[in-house]
Amino acid sequence: MPSAVHRTLPAAHIMPSAVRAALGPTNTGKTHYALTRMMAHATGIIGFPLRLLARENYERLVKAKGARFVALITGEEKIIPHGAKWFSCTVEAMPLDRKVEFIAVDEIQLAADPDRGHVFTDRLLNARGTVETLFLGAETIRPLLKHLIPNIEIDTRTRLSSLVHTGATKLSKLPPRSAIVAFSMAEVYTLAEVIRRRRGGCAVIMGQLSPRTRNAQVELYQNREVDYLVATDAIGMGLNMDVDHVALAQLSKFDGTTPRPLFPQEIAQIAGRAGRGMRDGTFGTTADAPPLSETLANTIEQHRFEPIKRLSWRNSKLDFTNPRSLLASLTLSPPQKGLVSGRIASDVTTLESLILDPDIQKAARGREATALLWDVCQIPDFRKLGDDSHARLCAKLYMHLLQDGTIPPNWMDGHLKGLDKPEGDIDTLMQRLTGVRVCAYVASRSEWSRHSNTWQKRTREVEDRLSDALHERLTARFVDRRAATLLRRLDDANDQPLLSAVTQDGTVVVEGHDIGKIEGFTLNMGPLEETERALVLRAGRRALQQEIPRRIKQLANAPDSELALDYHSGVLTWNGVALGRLTSGERLLHPKIRLFHGEFADTQQRNHVESRLLSFTQNVITQEFQPLYALQSASETHPVLRGIVHRLIEDGGITPPLAADYALPYPDRRTIKQHGIIIGQFALFMPALLRPQVLHFRALLSHIHSGHSNVLPPTPVGRISCPWNDVAGRPGWVRAGDIGLRLDIAERRLHELQRLSAHKACVAPKELSSWFGIRAAQLPETLKALGVRHLPPATLEKHQFGPATPLLLLPPRPQRRHPAKKRPDQAKPIMRVDSPFAALAALNISSRHPEPKKKNHRKRQT
Repeated sequence: MPSAVHRTLPAAHIMPSAVRAALGPTNTGKTHYALTRMMAHATGIIGFPLRLLARENYERLVKAKGARFVALITGEEKIIPHGAKWFSCTVEAMPLDRKVEFIAVDEIQLAADPDRGHVFTDRLLNARGTVETLFLGAETIRPLLKHLIPNIEIDTRTRLSSLVHTGATKLSKLPPRSAIVAFSMAEVYTLAEVIRRRRGGCAVIMGQLSPRTRNAQVELYQNREVDYLVATDAIGMGLNMDVDHVALAQLSKFDGTTPRPLFPQEIAQIAGRAGRGMRDGTFGTTADAPPLSETLANTIEQHRFEPIKRLSWRNSKLDFTNPRSLLASLTLSPPQKGLVSGRIASDVTTLESLILDPDIQKAARGREATALLWDVCQIPDFRKLGDDSHARLCAKLYMHLLQDGTIPPNWMDGHLKGLDKPEGDIDTLMQRLTGVRVCAYVASRSEWSRHSNTWQKRTREVEDRLSDALHERLTARFVDRRAATLLRRLDDANDQPLLSAVTQDGTVVVEGHDIGKIEGFTLNMGPLEETERALVLRAGRRALQQEIPRRIKQLANAPDSELALDYHSGVLTWNGVALGRLTSGERLLHPKIRLFHGEFADTQQRNHVESRLLSFTQNVITQEFQPLYALQSASETHPVLRGIVHRLIEDGGITPPLAADYALPYPDRRTIKQHGIIIGQFALFMPALLRPQVLHFRALLSHIHSGHSNVLPPTPVGRISCPWNDVAGRPGWVRAGDIGLRLDIAERRLHELQRLSAHKACVAPKELSSWFGIRAAQLPETLKALGVRHLPPATLEKHQFGPATPLLLLPPRPQRRHPAKKRPDQAKPIMRVDSPFAALAALNISSRHPEPKKKNHRKRQT
């Protein structure tokens, strides 16, 4: 179709203008072809659907032609050197008043979009280069191109690589270099959080990001700091990244009015980001999205879609007589078949709102005032707050421009100061960036301000600061650099040694990242999520392959002074680090070791550590029970000691007495006593082993031998009596009613009391209560429990005079032929029912008292 530009050129310069189209799926090299064609001409303009794409290709043109000759024009940015020849623009910002040899529009199929399509349709019908016009897009627009532009030349391009459907894949199973696509900010955040936890992190791409933030996130992905990308469908519009697989997390989107299913061509546009150049790509679904049907998958693989039947259209020949005439011209019906009216855009909505303002009705009179009103209404509503704040903003700016001829500097300064705050979360920063975009759009209109360049520079500075802060927040929230690096190295290393080191304070560094501290043989990684913990532990074990053997050798050679055993918990430590705990063994004085979790490569390493700790434990036991073990050599020359020493060692220095012990001849009893062994009424023991520390250690060993693993509370130091509940079950204590008496004290005091009252009753010593460490009121109950005969002190009645009868100790009762049974509350000898000597004692008793034989009486025969 001949353009208006051609009709205004002098005859000498009239040249046939070619209108061409390059159609095909993604990854066909269309954009590269268009840029190459434009640079082959002396001048050119190319329009892109996204600000990000315009910026990306501007930078490509700058590298090829130099910054002096390349311009960038978007709604928010204008970089126009004096000698600019080639322009990279958004479609809306294309400077069509410039005469250039070449004009191109990318993604021309967006002319069917009900919101922005009218802009692309206008460029399709009216934008022409003097030499060449090129439209790039999908094959679906071919029929309408031929209908609207009969003389158009269409070049069909095929994809450089194949696109294969792989079905549904779980998020945790997605391969590296995958892009996960969703259609809401909330869903993008949710997916990014999951990927961070399971795969180390991801880059985030959304249409709301500023170019600086978007580029920083893309660089994060392209530099392989992360292997995953979570994005909206913004990546479907020509953003070139090294993506091998595209996974759709949703199959529907909100189109501005209602949610609707994705069209097949939309899925293909997004899936086509997988595989670039000659590298094949794959696509599928993930998360909660259902699998694609086989028919739909084949349609996308073969790039066969229903053609577009209608394009959105809006009148571009506007009537600026007055605001109402302007509004009427904007709502005209399409002039021909194949064109339909799109949705009412935000600029028309703003115009409708401002027309109702009485002040603007008075001010907006005449063509210039109406044209200015339309310019102000076209300020994009980047903030999308959903109220009338955007209309009020446009009204205020319009009145300033109409009355003052410029935007007041204090308005720009106040807005930018309020937005220039890099603190806050992701959503706050993104909202501020939308406000900066409004300021940038206003600043880019050089006719609206006397210091347009200054304000453009200022808005770029504020946007850069906010963009950098946003990138930092996105990275901090959705990227775990340590996990991402370790995961990649673990997958790629093929069991090769990782670059690792252990610092002097035990910090484990792998591939430059701190992964925790090695404490003893345990890697302490701090608070981590379960998935991240498994990854860090995997890396830590690889890194500690040399460190653990070194530490085992160091422990084996360590002196006992570096080791310690806690007498309350049974925990063994090495230089203050817990390695394990005592546990029940076959014998009381031979416990076993249960090591705490450690990063041991095999059982042999654990055995080496256990052996060293067992050796230390036996050294401690031998040292604490030294008097007992010293008797072993003495028993070799004194046979009478052998059985007793064996029993004491088996029972940890305190053993139940047997009847045979009391029947020993006097010389043998004297020999036993000379070697520090007491044959008491309650137990056979060694007083040297009743020191508080040894006694508590003996209690711990008994506690552990019984199968308990909880901490054994300490007994008060220096006490000879305690409430029975505090010492119940502990060796070395005798129960006397509600009181527990230390064994040696009970034996000694009982012997003294028996000696005092052996032949006749006597007055109890005044200090008797202090002998037992109890109150005087507790004496009667204590003596009764110990089996000491006594008369409690008498109390005088009111009519009685004289001294009261004191506590009297009575001599033992005469022995009966058949001794009476002991009272239940009388103190009993300390007896272990599981001891083999208990059975021996029973045998001895039964042998001393044989049952009488029954006589056999035969009946006398009559």
